[in-house]
Amino acid sequence: MKYSIGFRTSVLRKVLPPESKSVYQVARETGISAITIQSWLSKLKEGTLEIAAEGSEPTPNQRGPAEKFKLLMQGKLLPEDQRGEWFRQNGLHSEHLNLWEQELTQLMTDRQDDLKAENKALKRQNKELEKELTRKEKALAEVVALLTLKKKLDARFGADEEV
Repeated sequence: MKYSIGFRTSVLRKVLPPESKSVYQVARETGISAITIQSWLSKLKEGTLEIAAEGSEPTPNQRGPAEKFKLLMQGKLLPEDQRGEWFRQNGLHSEHLNLWEQELTQLMTDRQDDLKAENKALKRQNKELEKELTRKEKALAEVVALLTLKKKLDARFGADEEV
């Protein structure tokens, strides 16, 4: 899964000083594999990982659908009294969850419509191919019948007597 630069940066900030949480603790909090976070850390040390500049947390609109879904699920599962702090930690407002829910629902609906259209086209193509196969099977059966009759005719009257 591809994570945005802002999301990777926010995860790495939790592991690096001043927060200095353990990789495994951050992995449990975010739902990202500890191996992935360790890979990001090693790439950061090598200088091959692009991260966002200090203070440039991703805006809610810059987050990808996977991040939005994850944050939406986390926010919905939190008790009401803990949501305010969680919103502040993630740089969100309660309205973002409602907007993302609508956006993701629309995205899923559009995807489902696309899949239905693709399925319908494939069924139509399958039906046409089955029709063509049936036609060819009939033609093949006719050729086999003609060849069989020719052999019987040749056997009865002899193939040598042709003039």
